[in-house]
Parts: sequence; C-alpha cells; structure tokens
Amino acid sequence: MAEWASPEAWRTGFLSGLSRDGWLLFVTCAVRSFAYGFLSVMLGLFLAVIGLDAVAIGIVFTAALAGGAVMTVFLTTVADQYGRRGVLMVGAALMALAGTAFALTDNLILLTIAAVLGTISPSGKEVGPFLSIEQAMLPQTTGSERRTNIFAAYNLVGSLAGALGALAVGLPSVLGMAPLAGYRLLIWGYVFAALVMLVLFTGLSPALEVAAVKSASSRRRYGVHRSRGAVARLAALFAIDAFAGGLRIIYDIAIFALFRHVRPPEEIAQKRARLK
Repeated sequence: MAEWASPEAWRTGFLSGLSRDGWLLFVTCAVRSFAYGFLSVMLGLFLAVIGLDAVAIGIVFTAALAGGAVMTVFLTTVADQYGRRGVLMVGAALMALAGTAFALTDNLILLTIAAVLGTISPSGKEVGPFLSIEQAMLPQTTGSERRTNIFAAYNLVGSLAGALGALAVGLPSVLGMAPLAGYRLLIWGYVFAALVMLVLFTGLSPALEVAAVKSASSRRRYGVHRSRGAVARLAALFAIDAFAGGLRIIYDIAIFALFRHVRPPEEIAQKRARLK
C-alpha cells in the first residue's frame, strides 16, 4: 500500500505516459480546487462581515452560480474555434478580476457583476470553462489505455486540493489575524491562484488544440449533434444532483458553526461588528 501511494509509484505507474501538458493540467486543477475549497467556506462569512444581509448574500451566490453556468456554456462553445488555451487564459483572467473586486468593494451591484462575469465558486464545485476544456484536453495527453487512470487521478487531485483549501481557512486565525483581515487575505489568495493558473495555461502546447475547421458551415454548427440524446440524459442527471447540492452550500454549514443556533438580528449585527 505504501509503495502504491508513493509519488514515484504514481509517476512511473499510475500516471506513466502522461505528457508535460497533462502534468500542467493536473497542477492547474490542484491550484484551482485549493482556491475553490477555501473560498466556499469563507465567502459567505466575508460578505456578512462587510455588512451584507442574508438576502444580499443570496443574490451574490445566485449570481455567481447562474453566471458561472452562462459563462461555461459561452466560453466552452467557442473554445474549439478560437483556441482552448486562449479561452482558459480568459477564464483565469476573469477569475482574478472577480476576486479583486470582492477584495476591494462592499457594493452589492459591483459584487453581483463580478460574480456573474468572473468565476466565483460559492459551493466549492467547478465553475467557469476550466473543467470542461481541461477534460477535453486530457485524452490528448496520454495513450488510450491509460485514460481511465488519468481521469481518476485528475478527480482525486481536485478533491484532495479542495479539502486542503477548506482546511486553509483556519490559517489566518492561527496567525492571529482579525477575521475581516484574514478573510481579505484569503480573497487575495484567490486572486493569486488565478494568476498562477494564467501563467500555467500559457505553457500549454498547440498540440491540445482542435485542428482548424476549413468548412464555414461546420464552424457554425455549435453544440452536440449525434450525441444529443446521451448528452441530454446525462445533463438531466447532473441537473438533479446540482439542484440538491445547491440546497446545502458549505456557507450554510459555516454560518451554523459560527452562530450555533438562531439568534436575534441585533445580536448577529453586534457579532459582525466585533469581527471587524
């Protein structure tokens, strides 16, 4: 068991044959999942501390989830035509800009716009174009006989990084920082993670791009065609799962842990003031 779990065993066995591009995609997945992990725990608390009420926080969360879905559809639709690497870089840049907006303002309108256009993940799950495009690239980074192993390892890396990110929320407290300052530090950490991803995406090779489509009519045929039925059934299954998951966002658990039980609004306001 120890030999199987060693990094050398993964490099020479489980992940053998993975190209340089594949390793870059694993790193970007880990960096992004780590950032999503800590953001999902502290985002709602941060918004509460800067003065947003429950309705405003719900608006920001809804905007982030809905905007993430729209941006995913739009960016992944044009990725093969305009370049996968370029779309990933655009997504990372939007992620950095959204994080910067959250760090610098408490204006609900600006936060909502940033949540829609950026890739803010209040649930800890993937938002934006990254997962779809990276998973389209992964089969090109290894042989067909290793693809199942690669996808399994890719998902495992993402889950472990997300768990470590959630654990990292406690780091500012360990360092003795005030809650508001600690939350802002983590938001800037989210921006830094986006910039790291942007740099890593520039290192992806042209081999991961789809060959240029010569036919103008083919370029206009967006979406799925022969696989429409299978994709529709899978999408319906994921939609049901996502709906149920939306009822239990990590923020709800964090708020419960913070306040323990329902308290009068005046007492919650006093606690927010003390956290500042």
